[in-house]
Amino acid sequence: MSFLSRIMVVKSKAHFSAGGNNHPGDLGMPFEGTRKRSSNQAKSRVAIVIASFTAVYCIIGGRLVQYGLAQPETVSSIGRADNLMASRPDILDRNGEILATDIRTVSLYAEPHKIVDADEAVEQLSTVLPNLNVADIYNKLKSQSRFQWLRRQLTPKQQSEILALGIPGIGFRPEKRRFYPGGATASHIVGHVNVDNRGIAGMERWIDNQGLADLAAIGMTSDAKLEPVKLSIDLRVQNILRDVVVDAMGKFRSLAAGGVVMDVKTGEILAMVSYPDYDPNKPADGAKEGWMNRMSNGTFEMGSTFKSFTTAMAIDSGKVKLTDSFDARFPIRIGGFTIKDFHGKNRVLTVPEIFQYSSNIGTAKMADLVGIAGHKEFLTRMGLLTKMQTELPEVKMPSQPREWKKINSITISFGHGVSTTPLQTAVAGAALLNGGHLIEPTFLPRTVDEAAAASTTVIKKSTSDDMRFLFRWNAINGSGKNARVPGYNVGGKTGTADKVVNGRYSSDANFNAFLAGFPIDDPRYVVLTFIDEPKTDKGNGAALAGNTAAPMVRDIISRSAPLLGVEPKFGEDGSALLVSY
Repeated sequence: MSFLSRIMVVKSKAHFSAGGNNHPGDLGMPFEGTRKRSSNQAKSRVAIVIASFTAVYCIIGGRLVQYGLAQPETVSSIGRADNLMASRPDILDRNGEILATDIRTVSLYAEPHKIVDADEAVEQLSTVLPNLNVADIYNKLKSQSRFQWLRRQLTPKQQSEILALGIPGIGFRPEKRRFYPGGATASHIVGHVNVDNRGIAGMERWIDNQGLADLAAIGMTSDAKLEPVKLSIDLRVQNILRDVVVDAMGKFRSLAAGGVVMDVKTGEILAMVSYPDYDPNKPADGAKEGWMNRMSNGTFEMGSTFKSFTTAMAIDSGKVKLTDSFDARFPIRIGGFTIKDFHGKNRVLTVPEIFQYSSNIGTAKMADLVGIAGHKEFLTRMGLLTKMQTELPEVKMPSQPREWKKINSITISFGHGVSTTPLQTAVAGAALLNGGHLIEPTFLPRTVDEAAAASTTVIKKSTSDDMRFLFRWNAINGSGKNARVPGYNVGGKTGTADKVVNGRYSSDANFNAFLAGFPIDDPRYVVLTFIDEPKTDKGNGAALAGNTAAPMVRDIISRSAPLLGVEPKFGEDGSALLVSY
């Protein structure tokens, strides 16, 4: 068979096998089974994928729930976020003006174990916080701890700029920042808080001492708004007082100055200033001089203002009357010391003249009539030798001689030898004018009835009447002339005390004060001012209290009396009415 024939035979067989007499269904059945098997396998694979994804998502969901329910990890000794966000109560003045409030802020922290490059992180942060302590921050970022504060209480702009840097391991924590809208206006009264929003001075500290700090320590505080604390302070009068004090300190180039306005019937402090002061929003800036509250936490020899108490003591004892006279012609020599008058009249002086001319000799003789024991007892009764009780934490204990001798009693009678706080002197002065009732000072609102229940009678009403007369007499005829305000019947007593320099009294360094009341016929307020080491180029007594501290009282009363509701008294001709006794 040829090659061609063989090919033809193969083609014939192939054709027969593919399309001969066989039934079409006999060849389709194997293909149909294959399709079914493929379909079943695909369905199985889809089911496995769905089951796998379901299992994965269940695991992820379970872990998220676990993390959500788990207690937060302790990464430092700081409190939880809710503690850091704990509110402090607003502090308001008597008219509802805000003196202190909380504002929301954030603080910057780092998790050092997540920091990739400490050098780069410090470099980037320095672009936003240029005063950053680079070495300190670098050490924190390289530490092995899991949490480090980097900067507390950032501004919103700083937070935004740091967020834009995108530094891994850097975060923010919400906090509260204390804000004082008035700045330094009432700094020594309101006080300030530390970086953790805890009160450390003034009424802020008093609030913490009432239980807020204890609640915070055990985590019982929250972010809830607290009931505000209203003070007795009148922000309007406070502004006036500070303005006058700052102006006087600049005018006389003094070391310090201060003043207080107090309600004689309730003991409420309406205003109090000690200057230099500080801005409680930036307390560190005033750490050198401004933190010192000289009104309640500084003691000074108050000079001739103490003659008010010596005179009241002598009259109240019944041994001296306003009509009595004392020989002031000759100096008193005792224990190697000579007591003489600054502006001596060298004659016999009546009690009003002793007060008017501020006679050391006449005052010392009145004290001698009462005696050493009686003198010490009277000053103790007036609260001038014991620590003053009030809400303000910064209160200093007065100083006095360990043993009272006759020379001590004599010098103390005119304001040397005992050091008290200016606020304490004002409180005792109020008792001389309000009918004889010693009322502890308060920085919180107090009614007349509440004050009466807590007061102590220290002198007779008749003695108080006599002292009002002497205060007014001195303002008209004596050293208080520069404190007069037309229509308001101001009365008062000056005090010019030589300061102790290198263990000796110096005639070139004075502590000047003026104790006043108005309106003196029915006193409502006591005003006390002081100025420490005033300097003047005018000479001739220009640096004495009558020319420095007294004008401060005049300016305070003339500007604040209308705000306090005290109406001036004028005659039909428009002239100021004087009090007659």
